[in-house]
Amino acid sequence: MKQLLPKLAYFGIVLLFMPKQAYAMHIMEGFLPIGWAIFWFALCLPFLVKGLQVIRLVVKENPESKLLLALSGAFTFVLSALKIPSVTGSCSHPTGVGLGSILFGPFVMSVLGSIVLLFQSILLAHGGLTTLGANIFSMAIVGPFIAVGVFKLSTKWGLSFSVAVFLAAMLGDLGTYVMTSVQLALAFPSEVGGILGSFQKFASIFALTQIPLAISEGLLTVMIMNFLQKYNMRELVQLRILKAKES
Repeated sequence: MKQLLPKLAYFGIVLLFMPKQAYAMHIMEGFLPIGWAIFWFALCLPFLVKGLQVIRLVVKENPESKLLLALSGAFTFVLSALKIPSVTGSCSHPTGVGLGSILFGPFVMSVLGSIVLLFQSILLAHGGLTTLGANIFSMAIVGPFIAVGVFKLSTKWGLSFSVAVFLAAMLGDLGTYVMTSVQLALAFPSEVGGILGSFQKFASIFALTQIPLAISEGLLTVMIMNFLQKYNMRELVQLRILKAKES
């Protein structure tokens, strides 16, 4: 045991200070031309500014919601860290943005998702600093807006709470990768089919891995939301996710 501890400490130091670049972002480091990288960064800024304002308001009105904010960020961090290689220059993973989007809205999730992607880029050596803007826009902005839209439509149409949560999380996940396919198609149009041909190629490859992942994420989000409904009903009512009579 005495000989084992120094070895474990040595490998811990190596892993901590000498991380190997994993190129694990869904658009990997350096893959986009510089013009597109700057464009997506710029497009994200208004959403992040608005998101910070909304977070400040939510925390001020409902201080007890901080735990749910932390849960939403942690859920996104864990799920989106599960990387599956997809095509050259990209990979697939669950996004985990549906839960936080339903609880706090798309602008809050744009900030939480951006923090998650930045931490993964730096602390987990997943790469993607130059493509961070594009990845934020697809996963932390487009995905949450789709999730919230689907959730509101589903509840308006009278679908059950669990079905609404499942559809929101699943389609928010799929929407992220549809947007990623658009981003890659715009940057790398096909010589034959142009942007549309390139989009079809990227989307078809993503679909093989992303559809089962999206279904799994939808089911997992329902489980987490049912748990919150059981033990955190008061917070869900305060956040206007559920009405008081449903408790």
